Amino acid sequence: MWRGRPEDPRWARPALLGLLAATLVLYLYGLSASGYANSFYSAAVQAGSRSWKAFFFGSLDAGNAITVDKPSGFLWPMELSVRIFGLNSWAILTPEVLMGVGSVAVVHAGVRRRFSPVAGLIAGAVLALTPVAALMFRFNNPDAMLALLMALACYFVVRAVEDGRTRWLVWAGTAIGFAFLAKTLQAFLILPPLAIVYAVCAPVPVRKRFGQLAAATLALVVAGGWWVAIVELWPASSRPYIGGSQNNSFLELTFGYNGLGRINGDETGSVGGAGGTGQWGETGWERMFNSEIGSQISWLLPAALILLAAGLVATRRLRRTSVTRASFLVWGGSLLITLVVFSYMAGIFHQYYTVALAPYLAAVTGMGAGLLWEKRQELWASITLAASVVAAAVWGYVLLNRTTDYLPWMKWLVLIGGLTAAPGLVLAGRISRRLALGAAAVGLVAALAGPTAYTLSTVGSAHTGSIPTAGPAGASTMGFGGGPGGGKGGMRGGFGGGMPGGQGQQGQQGRNGNGFPGGGMPGRNQQNGNGGTRGPGRSGNGFPGAGRTGEGGMGGGMGAGGLLNGASVSSAARKLLAQDASTYTWVAASVGSQNAAGYQLATGDPVMAIGGFNGTDPSPTLAQFEKYVADGRIHYFIAGGGMGAGLGTSSNGAASQISSWVRKNFTKVTVGSATFYDLTQKKNG
Repeated sequence: MWRGRPEDPRWARPALLGLLAATLVLYLYGLSASGYANSFYSAAVQAGSRSWKAFFFGSLDAGNAITVDKPSGFLWPMELSVRIFGLNSWAILTPEVLMGVGSVAVVHAGVRRRFSPVAGLIAGAVLALTPVAALMFRFNNPDAMLALLMALACYFVVRAVEDGRTRWLVWAGTAIGFAFLAKTLQAFLILPPLAIVYAVCAPVPVRKRFGQLAAATLALVVAGGWWVAIVELWPASSRPYIGGSQNNSFLELTFGYNGLGRINGDETGSVGGAGGTGQWGETGWERMFNSEIGSQISWLLPAALILLAAGLVATRRLRRTSVTRASFLVWGGSLLITLVVFSYMAGIFHQYYTVALAPYLAAVTGMGAGLLWEKRQELWASITLAASVVAAAVWGYVLLNRTTDYLPWMKWLVLIGGLTAAPGLVLAGRISRRLALGAAAVGLVAALAGPTAYTLSTVGSAHTGSIPTAGPAGASTMGFGGGPGGGKGGMRGGFGGGMPGGQGQQGQQGRNGNGFPGGGMPGRNQQNGNGGTRGPGRSGNGFPGAGRTGEGGMGGGMGAGGLLNGASVSSAARKLLAQDASTYTWVAASVGSQNAAGYQLATGDPVMAIGGFNGTDPSPTLAQFEKYVADGRIHYFIAGGGMGAGLGTSSNGAASQISSWVRKNFTKVTVGSATFYDLTQKKNG
């Protein structure tokens, strides 16, 4: 535990423990500032901590009206934590932090087994200091669990190549199966490289290899399929509606909205509707490097690609069963296939998805740097190592230069440091070891300075809503529609015509019919700019985004901000909903999950989300809702609300029909700026 391997230098294990402790402290710093983070999932955590049925199915509310739009596996650690420690920010987010520390440990272990202790430490540090990793390992989206389990799968496959034992492949299949219960088909992205590498490189006969792969596949199906089978076989009348689906089917959700729809953009029921190709930013090989996504993940991506190519060249003549080469193929293959899919997928894509790349990128960087350092006596190796440092420094300069008001001196430090280190690395095999180590240290600092600064900025800021981004305010500008617009510190895009930013520039392109004004929430250093103006729509009028703005501000109200944040609930509204709350299954109902989640977290009582996340799911139907009301199971209807109010597919949708029926038949109650309808009081008495 404390000493490590007998052959390791005495500092190796203490250095690893220090890295893990530093990562833990870094990720825990100011954790509670984010509050409930993504209120959509926090509401589901609250429900699962009170109802075992909601726990199993992933219901948004303890009344079990509808589930979240993912499998429930990623919620379970948070729900167990809340059951033990109560509902608070620390109880929700600390399990995510522990997953981050675990991911760093797994990546270190995977690299250290075949490379030097320093290579393992570099890999672990690169992962810990990747901005999007620091963001998502402190946030309650499914991606933290996904990243950890994908790293474990790669680690287990490399172990299997080492000794040919079946158990390692079975563990890999189990990890991917559980990853499916975190984020469905994204867990399967790396299956092709893992399976091919083992089929080619394993040190056992061909027949046994394929038998082992079959056993791993069976483990995957069992680990991920047991929950799916129960959900699909459970009578629909006694379980919650499957959120995100149009036919109350988890399989439909898996292969449609959360599956092929993400690839081809045909996502029925999403905020972009069916045929949403192009609404989530420009696709292409440069996507990971552009101004919207580059600062999240790509700091060391050029260097990692250079090091991956060098590692494959250096190991090309090794025997078929070489674990060193297999390590590059496993981690590098996972990096490349995920990179390609993310770059060209036409469906919903957010910046934080790129955390899936972080473990692979970190491992490749550590392995490549370690291998080339060992071969530094060879001129090609030292030149390639120097080229990777220059690539990291130059690209770091470009990324830092995109945010001109954030540490403007750092870009020069990064560039000069990298260029200074390069000659020393080229001559590393021909100069004294001390000078070579000095050059390597300077190059490492230059490569990590930019992402470290962005990571520190990330952990020093609060992150809430459904679409968080890492780095300082103004470092990222991607919005929902990917169209031009948006001010400094904001996010540009179609919905809302550009989310409000520090300078409040107008958005230029709305989408998808008539929208609603989106009153912006003020950010730091509040200013009175325009959050966006009505822009030309592709089909109908664009979504106006007028509102107050500020540096790092976010949209609010019924425009795009309705997707980002839960509702703000006044004390008077909480008091109103608390009246006789125990006599109702749901104290209220609201269109869209974000609005419902905000009220549920504020009151502690179940709130029904009509239409699910976007308000477009056909649940409940008008007839079902009328019966709930007749049976006295819902007390209030919350007017206005979230995404569904503005993005319903048509006036004939269930959410629109329910809203019209309520307004026509029940008494309005106004509390401050919020409007409710008392479903126990009809207008005619």
